[in-house]
Amino acid sequence: MSDRVFPSSKPTANGGAAPPPTKPPLRPPYRPQPHNRRHHRSRRNYCCCCCFWTILILLILALVAAIAGTAMYMLYRPHRPAFSVPSLRIHRLNLTSSSDSSSNHLTTLLNFTVTSKNPNSHLTFSYDPFVVSSFSANGVFLGNGTLPGFTSEKKNQTAFKNVVVSGSNIDLDTDSVTSLKSDLKKKSGVSLKIQMDTKVKIKAGKLKTKKVGIRVICEGFKGDVPKGKSPSMATTDKSKCKVDLRIKIWKWTF
Repeated sequence: MSDRVFPSSKPTANGGAAPPPTKPPLRPPYRPQPHNRRHHRSRRNYCCCCCFWTILILLILALVAAIAGTAMYMLYRPHRPAFSVPSLRIHRLNLTSSSDSSSNHLTTLLNFTVTSKNPNSHLTFSYDPFVVSSFSANGVFLGNGTLPGFTSEKKNQTAFKNVVVSGSNIDLDTDSVTSLKSDLKKKSGVSLKIQMDTKVKIKAGKLKTKKVGIRVICEGFKGDVPKGKSPSMATTDKSKCKVDLRIKIWKWTF
């Protein structure tokens, strides 16, 4: 019985079969990590809480301001100051024209009394000096003057007599001359308007406002051109004065 011969497992020196190549290790598959929902929910809750408290604080502040403004309005009850012109005299109202009507001049002199009334119980008005101007009903400038500044205390009335408005050799254009001549020929008399401009500061308790502009326009005067040295009295029974003043104290306007 013959012996069996088994081939050797070692490679031969002459270059037998090479061993199989080694494979690289496999990477684990990517698995996305789940988001932290608790973190997002906390941030969202924080933002909502901040918005809620901000809106609530703003509403509370607005409510407090409204209540304070209403309380101050009920306490002070602001009213505009009142002005009137009880008397007006026309001393001079002369219109002269050259022979060829190339130049026209106007000379005027008015004298009137003005009263100022403060109807408020808790407000004080401090006026700067006034600039007073006079116009015809059609807007022709007749002259100007001044009124001294004063302080109108609570529930007080102030009167100024002999306020003078004058104009000397005022140059007029053709349209102004035509308009003024038409007014002078009216049987009812020439219509006049007085305008007063200044600045006023208002004091309410410890509150003080900045100076604001105020304009007083008084209309409805009618008078004749004076003859001789005696002045003519203008009618004032239908005259009215309008006060143009718009100012805010705290949250209310008058």
